[in-house]
Amino acid sequence: MSENRQRAPAAGVRIDGMEILDREACYRVFQTHDARFDGRIFVGVTSTGIYCRPVCPARPPKFENCRYFASAAAAQEAGFRPCLRCRPETAPELAFWRGSSNTVSRAMKLIAEGALDESEAGVEALAERLGVGGRQLRRLFQQHLGASPIAVAQTRRVLFAKHLIHDTRLPMTEVALSAGFGSVRRFNEIFLKMFGRPPSALRRKGGGPAQAAGDAVTLRLSYRPPYDWPGMLDALAARADRELEWIADGAWHRRIALDGKAGTIAVAHLPERNAVAVTIRFPDVRALPAVVARVKRVFDLGADIATIGSHLARDPRLAPLIARRPGLRAPGGWEDDTAGASLGPDAPPAWRPWHAYAAQHLRMAGHG
Repeated sequence: MSENRQRAPAAGVRIDGMEILDREACYRVFQTHDARFDGRIFVGVTSTGIYCRPVCPARPPKFENCRYFASAAAAQEAGFRPCLRCRPETAPELAFWRGSSNTVSRAMKLIAEGALDESEAGVEALAERLGVGGRQLRRLFQQHLGASPIAVAQTRRVLFAKHLIHDTRLPMTEVALSAGFGSVRRFNEIFLKMFGRPPSALRRKGGGPAQAAGDAVTLRLSYRPPYDWPGMLDALAARADRELEWIADGAWHRRIALDGKAGTIAVAHLPERNAVAVTIRFPDVRALPAVVARVKRVFDLGADIATIGSHLARDPRLAPLIARRPGLRAPGGWEDDTAGASLGPDAPPAWRPWHAYAAQHLRMAGHG
């Protein structure tokens, strides 16, 4: 797959790096709070230094104060900090980089699982694992994501930590460890720099007692609707190894083992939130990013399923199947992406080709 192939942006939108230049079209998206672009466009407001999602409940800023980005990392690299109201960390993670660059896709998978620390030496080590030079890796990240590998990793850490602060009662020391910060001091410094306040000040008051070590952690992970939840559970049940995973009470359960430690996860549907609830029981909080990344892969939460469905529906045999089951997704593997495996050893491990969705519709319809 060519390193120079980029996924086309939404119709009518021009991108320079990862900054979107069609300001009038983007401004209309934010004026109307168009949820179809949630996770696809972020606005940086120059008068406040904050970046937001299209669904932000705040009053739209003035036109001349807006800059638009196709990733949270690009907005953060440009000097904007995440909004406390619309919480960019909970936006559907539309992986626009999938299929655009094999190297970037593989790097993003490793970064999501915590492979990159905060030093430049970490970038060189990551590049070596990917079989490229550090300079080449930085160039590819700027081309496809509009930000450096370090900036992408830091954005993920900050947003993941913010997610834990809002949605759990973990102590701040465990939040810092979970999000991949090397020290609590570094964690506090970054939050003070970005938000002008310590991390603890971002936690909602009256949320109950702090969690004890070993307590279950529950996080909400968003997707772009529609989502065929029964279809996903049917597909997972058909392949399930009963020793490892099973379906019970409308939720998926799995035993997990990472770095010699064992735990369990459960994933339930929150249709009213366009999200899934992931409950993780694991003795080491540092494993949380890797577990969350794998859940996103298994449940295909990053798919732009409406766009995929509209294109596949051009096939007359697929059109009635897609109309019957809108939002049917292709489940991924826990250890790796089984949908991408059929493309060969050089296929991006976190990317599903569209024919995988077509095959899933045919399987669910009983066509083989």
